[in-house]
Amino acid sequence: MPSPDGRIDLRSDTVTTPTAEMRRAMADAEVGDDVFGEDPTINRLQERAAELLGKEAGLYVPSGTMANQVALRALGRPGTALVCANGAHVYRVEGESTVDAGLEVRALPDGAGALAPADVEGALGHQPKASLFSIENTYADGNGRPWRVDEITAVCEVAGRHDLPVHCDGARIWNASVALGIPAAELVAPATTAMFCISKGLSAPVGSVLVGPVDVVREAHSYRRRLGGAMRQAGVIAAAGLVALDTMIERLADDHRRARALADVLAERFPGSVDPEAIETNIVWAPLDRLPDNLLDRLRAEGIWALALGDRGRFVTHKDVDDADMDRVVKVIHDLD
Repeated sequence: MPSPDGRIDLRSDTVTTPTAEMRRAMADAEVGDDVFGEDPTINRLQERAAELLGKEAGLYVPSGTMANQVALRALGRPGTALVCANGAHVYRVEGESTVDAGLEVRALPDGAGALAPADVEGALGHQPKASLFSIENTYADGNGRPWRVDEITAVCEVAGRHDLPVHCDGARIWNASVALGIPAAELVAPATTAMFCISKGLSAPVGSVLVGPVDVVREAHSYRRRLGGAMRQAGVIAAAGLVALDTMIERLADDHRRARALADVLAERFPGSVDPEAIETNIVWAPLDRLPDNLLDRLRAEGIWALALGDRGRFVTHKDVDDADMDRVVKVIHDLD
């Protein structure tokens, strides 16, 4: 559903709005007290998520950050290190929360997302000792690049040789699955735990789901409560997540196609700003020094919103940006003097 004010919002896929079917499901949702495990809609969402990702159990939480943080607390040990990519969300965005969990972050060069097994091996020989390894799929900082199965397997084998659990920050794991044509369960199979957001490309209004072994999820449930994430009759929002899993995954291919069209026009108009071949999902990054001065302000004046983060501009396609919107974006960029 395009914005009622005509805005084309490319800042993030978190701006997506629930579909009419989601709204109906929310209105009709069966509810109960989730703290007691008695909300039937939340229970169905957790079970469905675990089933789809091939894990034993699931836990619905208010945000992706909380999903990551309860997993890190359940899997890691205070006073030890978390090994992850230098641009990982758990480090760059959630860093203070990770430190609050008592974990030192040991960040590695990422090669646009895929860590080298040798780098992971080398990181495990330092002090403090590592107790946890995390990957991010898709890798938001690297144009939403999806990790391949062989890349995931290679680094998880290193972690396994050191008896380290692996957490997958799969906020956009469904984008990875659709882009690669591989079931999401196969992408997270080597990981101990995984999470995904239902409030990004899947367009549900609130929440993420953590999946993993029963005992780990049980401990994560305790951390959810301690972090203030205990919810009561939250089936009214979880209902939208069930609809999302049934109806919103395959259409992510449209977002990927539109992001590539955006990358193509940026590369054409501003050579060196974007490599279109690197755009496989729904995120396009462009260094601001490769773009005209004040480009994002000029686009905003035309009703096209993007985001400046540090020295780069970010454009994210999603359900609420349709083909007509993208035609307009392409035309505006093409016509800029």
